[in-house]
Amino acid sequence: MNPPNASNPNNGAPNNAGAQRQLRIEVPQNLSAVYANVVIVSHTGSEVIMDFTQVLPNDPRARVQSRIVMTPTNAKLFLRALETNLERFEEKHGEIVLPPQPATLADQLFGGVKPTGDSPADEAGGGS
Repeated sequence: MNPPNASNPNNGAPNNAGAQRQLRIEVPQNLSAVYANVVIVSHTGSEVIMDFTQVLPNDPRARVQSRIVMTPTNAKLFLRALETNLERFEEKHGEIVLPPQPATLADQLFGGVKPTGDSPADEAGGGS
C-alpha cells in the first residue's frame, strides 16, 4: 500500500473504485410495518423530509406515522429506485391509474366539506 500523501486521493486506503460493496440487510424481528396513504414532502437546504401520514375517512386529523429525512442525493436515488420498481410492477400487473386530482389545494382539503346552516336559497324557498 502507498503511504498517505497529497497525490493519493484515498489517503492510504486501498483503491476499491471498481468493487461493488455488498450490504447485508438486517430487519429486526420486532419491526412493524406502518400504513400511510399520504406523504407530505418538504425540504431544507440540506435535507428532504418525508412525513408518511395516515388519513382515515370521517376523521379530520392526519396522523404522521413516520418521518424519514434524507440528503437530496439519497432522495433522488430513492426516487429512481421507486420509479424502477413501479415500472416493474406495472409490467407485471398493468398500469396504475391515478384518480383525478383537485384543481386547488383548497379543493383538495375542503372539497368534501358540506356547508351547514341556512343558505340564501333555503331562506328564499330553496327553489329556482
